[in-house]
Amino acid sequence: MGRIEELFSRKPNGVLNVYFTAGYPTLESTLEVMRGIQNGGADLIEIGMPYSDPLADGPVIQESSAVAIENGMSIEKLFSQLKAFRQEITLPVVLMGYMNPVLQYGFQKFCEHAAQVGVDGLILPDLPAYEFENVYGDIVKRNGLDFVFLVTPETSEARVRKLDELSSGFVYAVSSSSTTGNEKDFDHVVAYLDRLKSYALNNPFLVGFGIKDKASFDFVKPHANGAIIGSAFIKALHNANDPGIVAAAFVRAVLNEE
Repeated sequence: MGRIEELFSRKPNGVLNVYFTAGYPTLESTLEVMRGIQNGGADLIEIGMPYSDPLADGPVIQESSAVAIENGMSIEKLFSQLKAFRQEITLPVVLMGYMNPVLQYGFQKFCEHAAQVGVDGLILPDLPAYEFENVYGDIVKRNGLDFVFLVTPETSEARVRKLDELSSGFVYAVSSSSTTGNEKDFDHVVAYLDRLKSYALNNPFLVGFGIKDKASFDFVKPHANGAIIGSAFIKALHNANDPGIVAAAFVRAVLNEE
């Protein structure tokens, strides 16, 4: 059983996944932020690999990507930073990014290196399901990595079921069709999440886009297996002198463990 599957078997509800951009706020703060997320009590870490054209991301994450790239972050640098992270980080870790830099790095080499350092899964929003199923999925599976597909309120039931079938670990339920970091009408979100629940999917699902604090996390908790916080967390890290302490305090505030 992989770390992600083990997490959901042990804790089927109320899972908190925290997203941050590698190399932000400084090039060398990646591990420090990971430690803070773990120390704060989160369940899962999602590391964004900065890219110059992040289609699904709102202005906060776009800006963090630009800063990280300016700082010198790259996939090579990230893997060197993660080389020994399993000596101290026990949480499941997922890499989120876009196909262009992964293909430039080499898809097979990328999956091999991710598995070697101890990464558990991948989120690549611009990898089409057809190409995953026919070209890339075998490489992902051979390296023991989970692969997470995204669904939206506009995704048909048949398509949701197909993406659930292709996914492992969890399904990422995008709360709306806008980019990350925008305000959401949570009444509509609840109806959408309850519809997903009614499908009795093979995988658990986490809701992301618009979850930003304890109130929004608590609001969606009864309707999903957990939630993903990204933009609000990155805002908190902006200009942080001690990103690890700021990260831990943010997570504790969401979980109300302070």
